[in-house]
Amino acid sequence: MSTLIPCIIAGGSGTRLWPVSREAMPKPFMRLPDGQSLLQKTFLRAVGLPGVDRLLTVTNREVYFRTVDDYRQLNKGNARLDFILEPFGRNTAPAVAAAALHVSQLYGDDAQLLVLPADHLITNVEEFSRAVTAAQKLATEGWMVTFGIVPTAAETGFGYIEKGPALDADACQVARFVEKPDAVTAQGYMDGGLHFWNAGMFCMRADAVLQELRTHAPDVLNAVSSCLASSPRKEGNRELQVELDSESFALTPDISIDYALMERSEKVAVVPCQLGWSDIGSWQAVRELSPVDAQGNYCNGEAVLHDVSNCYIDSPKRLVGAIGLDNLIIIDTPDALLIADGRRSQDVKVIAQELKSSRARAMMPTVCTAPSRVRGAPTRCSKKASVSRSSALWFARRHHSHCRCTITAASTGSWSAAWPPSPTASVNSCLIPTSRRSSNRGSRTGWSIRASSTW
Repeated sequence: MSTLIPCIIAGGSGTRLWPVSREAMPKPFMRLPDGQSLLQKTFLRAVGLPGVDRLLTVTNREVYFRTVDDYRQLNKGNARLDFILEPFGRNTAPAVAAAALHVSQLYGDDAQLLVLPADHLITNVEEFSRAVTAAQKLATEGWMVTFGIVPTAAETGFGYIEKGPALDADACQVARFVEKPDAVTAQGYMDGGLHFWNAGMFCMRADAVLQELRTHAPDVLNAVSSCLASSPRKEGNRELQVELDSESFALTPDISIDYALMERSEKVAVVPCQLGWSDIGSWQAVRELSPVDAQGNYCNGEAVLHDVSNCYIDSPKRLVGAIGLDNLIIIDTPDALLIADGRRSQDVKVIAQELKSSRARAMMPTVCTAPSRVRGAPTRCSKKASVSRSSALWFARRHHSHCRCTITAASTGSWSAAWPPSPTASVNSCLIPTSRRSSNRGSRTGWSIRASSTW
């Protein structure tokens, strides 16, 4: 069987999980009650598959260092890591096209791509591995294979896959993809047994998906191909990066892989499976994963409760006192507090959308990530970290684009300066190149960065 390369698609802020999930701290980095992030769980599932020794991740370049930090904590098998870094999101079709081109060029046309969303949860890992093996067999024959989750409820928040004729004992041809249904239709799907939840996971040969893109979405393929041709590639110790060119990437169509390809192709199969799957699409979904006390309450952090039941309270930094409450979700972060009726957790997106349009800063947390080579990354803004001058320049640019703060950069020599000296100052005029001669190490510069919030 040909090489299998898992491709984790890590994008989107998850507006229903505000204030923890935001643009600068997207949903994949959200920690579950067991302490691991959704991204880490996806990573472990991927590298745990038989024969996998390389992982490809398509993500935003702003969260690259945080992604590497999450991986390195768990990469005990020393899997090689490839990254395609997007300057901004353009939906899943360009991401999958870039991944297929990358894999085809570097690892062969017959290499298989296993596309996995970074922010979904799967509890039955053994069944996941079985389903992937079944999908690989069909992918070898040129099928683009999706995974259909056997529904456990009449969900109206998911898209569905309708199965067609059987291809083998484990898979069927896809008859059609169905948009999110109303409650009555969803119940009919549940009772009929012909429909599965669409989990957005795919297994396919690189050459097969590229051929289907040429047929059904040539605009996507051509734009992404041109973008990759003008994008720099960097290779280091068991790691490869491709940072997509911003100008050419802006010309790629903003469209999902479902709309661009899967709904148009006649060569799509589905492997039905029961994975213990959840898209963690709301605080209610998170609550269902959390252990509760005798009154049905979950508390992360210190809390004093009186006559309180069925509440989810996440406040790791601040004491919470509550009286006479039932079925509330309370999420406390350093700069934002959410209080919601547990029955309306899907409506949290309304707050996030309003804040995004009127108060962009509220969509950015007061936490930043320093480069992965910095000791202790990720760090809070008030923490100090030693970095090289070039890293300091990168960090200052990236950090100050998201966080209104004062950064002090001090060299290990005799020079020091504040950054920025004024709100309109240029970062290049503040991080002045200096060097210090050392008799045994040559010319080099050491820097430290201290950032303190002034919100």
